[in-house]
Amino acid sequence: MFKAWMLDKPDGVFEAKLRALDEQALPDGDVLVRVLHSSLNYKDALALTDRGPVVRRWPMVPGIDGAGEVLRSSHPDWAPGDRWIVNGWGLGETHWGCLAERARLKGDWLVPIPTRFDSRDAMIIGTAGYTAMLCAQAIARHGVGPGDGDVLVTGASGGVGSVAVSVLARRGFKVTALTGRPLEAHYLRSLGAAEVLDRAMFAAPGKPLQKERWAAVVDTAGSHILANACAQTRWGGIVVACGLAQGMDFPATVAPFILRNVALAGIDSVMQPLAARRAAWAALAEELEPAHLACMARDIGFDQVLDAARDILDGRARGRTVVAI
Repeated sequence: MFKAWMLDKPDGVFEAKLRALDEQALPDGDVLVRVLHSSLNYKDALALTDRGPVVRRWPMVPGIDGAGEVLRSSHPDWAPGDRWIVNGWGLGETHWGCLAERARLKGDWLVPIPTRFDSRDAMIIGTAGYTAMLCAQAIARHGVGPGDGDVLVTGASGGVGSVAVSVLARRGFKVTALTGRPLEAHYLRSLGAAEVLDRAMFAAPGKPLQKERWAAVVDTAGSHILANACAQTRWGGIVVACGLAQGMDFPATVAPFILRNVALAGIDSVMQPLAARRAAWAALAEELEPAHLACMARDIGFDQVLDAARDILDGRARGRTVVAI
């Protein structure tokens, strides 16, 4: 038997409970793992509170992230005792996730934990940090470097934003952090932000073209924040969109893309091929400052998951929420 958070809708009424389950109940997969740490992401919080249509099969164990060790494996790349990370692949949506002491996963989904990290470190980073690195890599592929101008990171005090600020500052960019929590300014500056702006400056409708400010943008918000960021991006710059904290809408015009040659790139972290995942994790191991990693983390116990999910959705969480399983 093992403990897991279970989401269900018996008779159409949502419930989220910590339950004891038998390993035989686990879904198909060729690797049985012990989950040592998981994390809470925005998507997890939506699923745990039923505030968004994340879960596609019921019942469901949530948790899009996990890290731990292999118990049994029939996959050629994995053996008992191996250390692993998993992000995405429909976990917590269509396949039971990692807010559980045990999980049965596909070996093709797993990435080795870089030598530098333990399972807790891996979950401080998690999907959020891995997504932030994919954004930084997209900016580099576009050819934008520190000499081309400032970079804006929206939702900067969240998980993706925190890692993006750290990585981009380390790469030499002058980073402006946008946040709805001005009290986090000291935290964001400690990660490398040169300037901290109030989210309210971007949250309302703005002009289709505004003063050119940003060589690149990492956006976690969508809606008016994304539209205003695009309107302020310099000629030839890039806006990388990876979140929808303000909304899924995009109330913008094509003016920045046609008149300023701005590129809008979407980042999906769920279905990235294994090679891209390994490259992102290798870059994170190389570039993340240990001190920054430590100050991003909020550790919670397994029984605190629901309260922490509400904190994330209500804008009360900073950095990354790590769950000790």
